[in-house]
Amino acid sequence: MKVRSTVVAAGALALCLAAAGCGPDGSEGKGPEKTAAASRTPAAGPTDAVDAGTPVPAPSGSGRTLTQAQLAGVVLRTGEVKGYGIAPLEGTDERGTEEPEDEACRPITAIINGSPEPAPAATVFRTATDTTEEGRDDQTVVTEILTSHPEGGAEELLRSVRDAVRACAEGFRTTSDDGPSTYTGVQALPAAKAGQESFAYRVTGSLEGAEVPLVFHLVRTGPTVVTFYAANFLTAKAPEIPAALVTAQAAKLP
Repeated sequence: MKVRSTVVAAGALALCLAAAGCGPDGSEGKGPEKTAAASRTPAAGPTDAVDAGTPVPAPSGSGRTLTQAQLAGVVLRTGEVKGYGIAPLEGTDERGTEEPEDEACRPITAIINGSPEPAPAATVFRTATDTTEEGRDDQTVVTEILTSHPEGGAEELLRSVRDAVRACAEGFRTTSDDGPSTYTGVQALPAAKAGQESFAYRVTGSLEGAEVPLVFHLVRTGPTVVTFYAANFLTAKAPEIPAALVTAQAAKLP
C-alpha cells in the first residue's frame, strides 16, 4: 500500500501541514477547527544546519549522546534505500504550538509539534520520498525526526509515548496559535522490529469532517530515537511507513 499524502510544490516535498491547512483534496482548510493536517510542521532550521554532503565526525559510539554533526552523519542518504530520495525537510522554521487539553496526551502532541519530549540534545529532520512515484498525488513521503538524548531521555520518550497512546485511545483535543484541533482516536499498531525498541501508533484527526490518519513509528537505539511520520490526506486509509526505511535507518544508529 502506498502512503498517500498531499505534498507542497517547493523543496523536499514536505507533507502538507502548513499553518493554513490543507483539505483532503489539497485545498486550503476553511473551517475554524483543524487537526494535525493544519498544524505547522518543523523544517530544516538552526538544529539541522549540517549539509548532507559535508564530512562529519564519526559517531561517538553506542551509549553516548550524539552531537548535532554526529547525528547528521548517521541519517539516511539518497541511494541507501532503493527508490528513495532523502532531503532536509523544508518549509517554515517554526515548530507546532499545539497544547493538549489532557496532560496525559502531551507526549503525542509534542511529536505532532515536531518537538519530542523530553527535549533532545540535538535534532535532525529529513524527508524520504519514493522517486518512482514522482508527480503522483499519492506519492510516498515519510518525515524522519532524529533526536539524541541525555542519559535516560530516549527511554523516557518511548515510555511516555506508549503510556499516552493507552491513555488517549478515545481521542483528545488541542489548542494552538492556529486554533483548536480534534483527534478522534489513538491506537497502537504492529511495528517492524528495529533497534532496541520499536513502537508504532496511529492518530486519527478530523479536518472539515474528513478523517486524516497520521501514522508514527518510533525506533530507539541507545540514546538516539528516530520518529517516522506519514499522513493520508486523500482517503481515510491509514498510510504505511515502509519497513525498508525503518530497518535501514535503524541499522545506521550507533
